Amino acid sequence: MLPRYRPAALVARRLLRDNQRISELGRAGNVSAARRVFDAMPQRDVISWNALLTALWRGGRGHLPAARRLFDAMPDRNVISWNSIIAGCLAHGDLAAASAYFARAPTRNVATWNGMLAGLVRLGRVEDADRLFGEMPSRNVVSYTTMVDGLARCGQVEKARDVFDSMPERNLVSWAAMISGYVENGMFAEARELFEAMPEKNVVACTAMITGYCKEGDVESAKRLFDGIRVKDVISWNAMITGYVHNGYGEEAMRLHVVMHKEGVKPDHATIIAVLTASSALALLRQGKSTHAIAIKTLLESSTSFSNALMTMYSRCGSLGESELVFVNLKSQDIVSWNTIIAAYAQHGKYQKVIALFHEMEMHGLTPDDITFLSVLSACGHVGMVDVSLKLFDLMSSKYAISPRAEHYACIVDILCRAGQLEKACNYIKDMPLEAEKNVWGALLAACQTHGYVQLGELAAKMLVKSDSESSGPYVMLSNIYAAAGMWGQVNQIRGQMKERGVKKQPGYSWTEIANEVHMFVGGDASHPEMRKIVSELRKMNFHMKMVASETQIMAELV
Repeated sequence: MLPRYRPAALVARRLLRDNQRISELGRAGNVSAARRVFDAMPQRDVISWNALLTALWRGGRGHLPAARRLFDAMPDRNVISWNSIIAGCLAHGDLAAASAYFARAPTRNVATWNGMLAGLVRLGRVEDADRLFGEMPSRNVVSYTTMVDGLARCGQVEKARDVFDSMPERNLVSWAAMISGYVENGMFAEARELFEAMPEKNVVACTAMITGYCKEGDVESAKRLFDGIRVKDVISWNAMITGYVHNGYGEEAMRLHVVMHKEGVKPDHATIIAVLTASSALALLRQGKSTHAIAIKTLLESSTSFSNALMTMYSRCGSLGESELVFVNLKSQDIVSWNTIIAAYAQHGKYQKVIALFHEMEMHGLTPDDITFLSVLSACGHVGMVDVSLKLFDLMSSKYAISPRAEHYACIVDILCRAGQLEKACNYIKDMPLEAEKNVWGALLAACQTHGYVQLGELAAKMLVKSDSESSGPYVMLSNIYAAAGMWGQVNQIRGQMKERGVKKQPGYSWTEIANEVHMFVGGDASHPEMRKIVSELRKMNFHMKMVASETQIMAELV
């Protein structure tokens, strides 16, 4: 005998199934399919309407008007309906509409208040959020944590700590928010103290501390903490990889990226950019291209920030044409994109192209910023365009209201020094509205060595030693200036000062990539496993160069 099903039970089962299907399609971003399921439903309840409402606004800003129309057409609404439309408006930056819905809501629960609070924080309206927080009839741990995070993000760390201390209960997210706030605001000692007091460490707090250690330059402590995380997420991997990159450990970043792949962790946008930055620093074109290919496969290559990093990588690896190709194919070119391509051409000494891009950028309605001018001045320096450089330097403040930074002055000083106008360069340094940094005096000292200016060289070296007494560079360059002028007494005096102050000359080093492996060479170090072959090849090259030079001299004598 067949079982008998009551029609009401069948209807309820189908309603439940359709509601779940709408939610699933909405989470997958398939708004049109969710709408088709909704339209085909013979019977709907408030859950059906709420499911489609959420699917619509989550589908993108273009669907928000449809979400609002659906909300207005709802036959019945509950508090979840109001919370959803408020969240949708806030998610797409429509604060006015969200505030209007919030004011009209007949019933508000703590989730309504928290949603509005989080939206205000996300939109940078922390003062409004603080006022709303004070008006809340009841708060939970989410309310407090949202305020801690929002206050810390806008630099009000002490106030954030007051809120944190006043919490009746805290969860791991609360602790992580306060620790992250300390790290982001450069208060690492406070972050470490709070981290040690944390009853149970989670991956978010550990990741924040990894970032903090790396900012402090303590990569070893960061790595120990990273290794101690049992279940690492992509954000913790990114923090460690980025930390290596920012501290000059490009090779370690590359190795960690390989391990990340072996562990089965899928890279995201931040991972790809970090690896590209490492490839740029080490000039690893093959690795950079491989990362580019991974980004295309994982559909991460379409973002502007990724394309900007990609342009930098190709430029530093010598593939200027690839940089331009990436730039041309960019759908949305922001000021960073223009600055990146201008910097690429400037680094390769393409002065005419840099100037053309500078004017083209203005034609596209973008105003040059201080970074743009730094690249343009650098390009001028490569070709010795002194007058053009000085004119552009003056235009920064007169036309574009940009106050030159130490880097701009360093660029002008370098250009004048290359042209042999050392006195004029010194006057620019003296006229600086801010204290000259060591790179400015370094440019002048290097020029004094080239042109044999003893007095100015002494002044520049004195200022450099004053800012960094442990660096050997100023002593060595001043010693070379004295030696070129035949002032051997002063040479011995400089050497004596270096010995007395414990200053040692740092060895120079270089590296090259062969078969996807980086080989580093340090001055005076013969530990490379292939050193015998390298020396043998160098001797052969030296012999051939001498032979060619002799043949050229003989031919010249015959002529």
